[in-house]
Amino acid sequence: MSKNIILTHQEINHKIKRIAYQIYETFVDNEEVVLAGIAPNGFVFAEKIAQELQAISNLKISLCEVQIDKQKPESAVHTSLTKEEYSNKGLILVDDVLNSGTTLIYAVRHFLDVPLSKFKTAVLVDRNHKKYPVKADFKGISLSTSLLEHVHVVFDEKDSHAYLN
Repeated sequence: MSKNIILTHQEINHKIKRIAYQIYETFVDNEEVVLAGIAPNGFVFAEKIAQELQAISNLKISLCEVQIDKQKPESAVHTSLTKEEYSNKGLILVDDVLNSGTTLIYAVRHFLDVPLSKFKTAVLVDRNHKKYPVKADFKGISLSTSLLEHVHVVFDEKDSHAYLN
């Protein structure tokens, strides 16, 4: 099966920087923001965005790892932070690829139980195949693909890339 690179390491780094600036512009009035990354890759992406945000802003950034069963998204969602730790704060839900929107919508639902000052979503790749009314507020790239194609994101210190197969 062929592997078509859609984002190189350098392009991913540029997307991360751009998304960090967009987040900073959106949350400039907040003292603290929570980056809640859907494990595994969404959390890695959130960590990379957090590094960039710390370099360009004075925002206090908290990372939250979100565990969700992607095969059974209606089952319980677990987070590394308690509800009290992100209550009344700005929160960005982060994932690597937005495909059908199933994972993101169930994760969004989990965070709606708590009052937040602002709630946004960020993804590296938006595939435009949604079955739920969910959108990415911050996205690296929008990609129209066939339903048979799959987008894979590999985060590596020296060679991160996203490919389609």
